[in-house]
Amino acid sequence: MINMNRMTIIWQYRSFILASVRREFQSKHQNSLLGAIWAILSPLAMIIIYTVIFSQIMKAKLPENDSMYAYSVYLCAGIISWGLFTEIITRSQTLFLDNANILKKLSFPRVILPIIIIINACLNFLIIAFIFLFFLLVTQQLPGWPLFSVIPVLIIQLLFSIGLGMILGVLNVFFRDIGQLFSIIIQFWFWLTPIVYPISILPEIVRPALMILNPMAAIINAYHTIFVQKSQPDWISLTSPLLIAILLCIIAYYLYIKHASEIVDEL
Repeated sequence: MINMNRMTIIWQYRSFILASVRREFQSKHQNSLLGAIWAILSPLAMIIIYTVIFSQIMKAKLPENDSMYAYSVYLCAGIISWGLFTEIITRSQTLFLDNANILKKLSFPRVILPIIIIINACLNFLIIAFIFLFFLLVTQQLPGWPLFSVIPVLIIQLLFSIGLGMILGVLNVFFRDIGQLFSIIIQFWFWLTPIVYPISILPEIVRPALMILNPMAAIINAYHTIFVQKSQPDWISLTSPLLIAILLCIIAYYLYIKHASEIVDEL
């Protein structure tokens, strides 16, 4: 019943959500000459650079794949996915601070705010993803039917990102050092995740622990399996990230419910 009520509330505020998403997207590009074209040029430049430098100049290849584009695809798949994660986390941890005036003056369901973050992040992700897919089409690297496996992997990633982000967002209201601390942690987290290097170069004894203790490692590895190996990901390896994601969402929900009034006072 509670879930249905929340879905009803979200539907009732759909115009507010869409207007907020549109306003944020427009404000990001309204003062630039090329406008929204920058949203296309930036990822396009990234793909071209990775392809030219790593595939042509450095001749970088993956141990299990001899394709000249394999490492470029590997890099792009990992970095694009990581970019979605960091955008949601970064936006979520300052969610209440950035919307302090709205939270104090307007009365509306607070669940709308993380939804706006997710939609905005997914919109940016989809723009980059379509360019990436076009690159895969041109280079004949499309994975085929395994491409549809991206959907459940993406859902797990979104749940994990928003769950962790909302927890950080609540804590950041009371302890402002949280945001600064996590900006350092996420830099180490990037290099502890197999994004620019294949997980196969790590000692075998380390790999299982990395996949269990680092949910993003399993998620990024799933994307690599889909786009580089062109096969279904290891769904069992995604069990841990899914359970952690659900747990984080539950903790974030109850943490906010418990401190909702204190958050507004603190702001």
